[in-house]
Amino acid sequence: MHQYLFHIGGFPVRMYGIIMCLAIFLATAVGYFLAKKDGHGWHEYMVDIGIYGGFAGIIGGRLWDVFFFDWDYYSGHLLQIPFVWQGGMAIQGGITGGVLAGIYYCKKRNIDWVALLDVITPALLIGQSIGRMANLLNGDAFGTPTGSNFGILYPVGTLAHQTYGSVPLWPAEVWEGQIDIILFALLLLFQTTKYARGQVFFLYVMLYSGLRFFLEMLRGDYVEPLFLGLKSAQATSLVFIIVAAVLFFWSGWKQKKQEVPKVKGKK
Repeated sequence: MHQYLFHIGGFPVRMYGIIMCLAIFLATAVGYFLAKKDGHGWHEYMVDIGIYGGFAGIIGGRLWDVFFFDWDYYSGHLLQIPFVWQGGMAIQGGITGGVLAGIYYCKKRNIDWVALLDVITPALLIGQSIGRMANLLNGDAFGTPTGSNFGILYPVGTLAHQTYGSVPLWPAEVWEGQIDIILFALLLLFQTTKYARGQVFFLYVMLYSGLRFFLEMLRGDYVEPLFLGLKSAQATSLVFIIVAAVLFFWSGWKQKKQEVPKVKGKK
């Protein structure tokens, strides 16, 4: 665990920023591979989508964190909102911002964004998994105390140590990054089936939101309940699960209805 790679004069180059850039680059690269393998020629747009989606994801992730998690602090420190290099990025906001930017880009160029999203959705999980490495190195997105000798000990200077001191904490961010790879594999397997338009993305939303809902029980950086005893990330995850599940089954039903041949003489 190392927060700083090196210093240029008095300016620290943070591992968090380096790893986050790597996450965006590799997610774009995997998306490029998946799009090229699909054969529709969409891979030619992936670099632009990665750039626009990356910037929009950073903005969305930061604003989501500020307004859903840390508004009590940032309401009194407005000038620090742009300081993304200090940490404080919400994956839910990052994905939302990145996807919306990608949709806008596709619409401007008459690209079937739903079909493209189904193709490249697994790449999102590669970016998320690597992003959790950034959280570990930065000492944020940490868990609560385990109450035993099992867990991660964070060094002095990290938010985790500032919050809980030298006690073992649940490796919430590590487990999430590892399970993201499992979800990546599951989505690739689902892509081999005859899925309906949008179903790959909707399945991704359901799987990741379910993962986030349960892992939030171990998270120690945000402990205040927002609604009915649920943390903010749990509440939004629950909404995403319900909406994505409805759209997943609706998409499948719609496709089956379109495939039913019409019988002459019957209305």
